[in-house]
Amino acid sequence: MTVESKKIGILPVLVALLASVAWQCAFSSDAAPTVRLDASKATPRAVEPLTERAILRDYRFAWANLAQALESNSTSPLNGLFVGTANDWLNSKVISQQRSGLSSRFSNQSHKLEAVFYSPEGDVIELHDTAEYDLEVRDGGKTIHTEHEVVHYLVLMTPGADRWVIRQLQSLQQF
Repeated sequence: MTVESKKIGILPVLVALLASVAWQCAFSSDAAPTVRLDASKATPRAVEPLTERAILRDYRFAWANLAQALESNSTSPLNGLFVGTANDWLNSKVISQQRSGLSSRFSNQSHKLEAVFYSPEGDVIELHDTAEYDLEVRDGGKTIHTEHEVVHYLVLMTPGADRWVIRQLQSLQQF
């Protein structure tokens, strides 16, 4: 087999693989969460545009991974995006689900973030998140409960080596 014929033989496989991935992304019910951030009221320091973009990116990624972790009952999707008490809570939630044989599935996620505090040193930001999502609780492959939820979260994020991480994620009755 020549190098040219090997290239031609690989091309259809690559095209099929890319088409499969594109199809899964296009029709997946686990679409990336919608996240909006209003940083106009942050005190005592203004949030820089580059920091806003990084927080939006990392928060969206964290919630997508949180949903994947709770659906698969595995902490491996978390990728160090949660630390401290947020990480402890998520690990215990996954362990609890594993023991009970249940899993949780989040869909149609929408997060409205408001930055309320950004430290003068830029080492912590407090966010209020009004999150809306559909929650499905499953026992094996069978859905046993579904509901649309609106939840308020107090969020503390700190910069890590290469991203912002969620240090605290606490649900509240109201802000």
